[in-house]
Amino acid sequence: MTMLREESRVVVPDVETRVSTLLVGPATPSFLFVLAHGAGAGMRHPFLESVAQGLARRGAATFRYQFPYMERGGGRPDAPATLVATVRAATAAAKARLPDAPLIAGGKSLGGRMTSTAAAGAPLGVRGLAFLGFPLHAPGRPGRARAEHLGAVTVPMLFLQGTRDEFAGLPLLREALAPLGALATLHVVEGGDHSFKVLKRSGRTPAEVMDELVGTLDQWARAL
Repeated sequence: MTMLREESRVVVPDVETRVSTLLVGPATPSFLFVLAHGAGAGMRHPFLESVAQGLARRGAATFRYQFPYMERGGGRPDAPATLVATVRAATAAAKARLPDAPLIAGGKSLGGRMTSTAAAGAPLGVRGLAFLGFPLHAPGRPGRARAEHLGAVTVPMLFLQGTRDEFAGLPLLREALAPLGALATLHVVEGGDHSFKVLKRSGRTPAEVMDELVGTLDQWARAL
């Protein structure tokens, strides 16, 4: 099996800037996951690299990319309009690179929420959306406003959430997802926080948790 690891840059037309991208996985994957990073770490974060490698071993590919603020070296995230424009540019670039691969889009925390925001505005041309820790609310400030746009998304969505995630109380998240019916699938990672870290007393290793995340995502995507 031919494996790819290609770096490139993509133009975000709306803001006239270029951002880095990274394609990892088989040349003919079962699906291609367009994967956005979270607010505080870029596309090369070890968590995202582990997701990419885990999916590659299962025959799927990932297309990671930077948001403009992270390309500049970090700091405060860009305005939502810029983030959404970047999601659209990256998704289009992924489709152009592997046109025969079914597309899934999503990401970690902020990256996932901006992907769903983009999809709610207009279809992205993907089979589904997958969220690695959807940030429903800020820690200590419970609410469901960040989920209101999900009702405008027309493709299936997978929510991978830890039971200790301070950014998404599970009762609130379940309430927010209930109106979406069969379009929303919630997979709960027992003991996981927002980064899917579990306590040592759980007896589970980081590798086991990652295997659960990647295996669930792979199975869900293949079933679409």
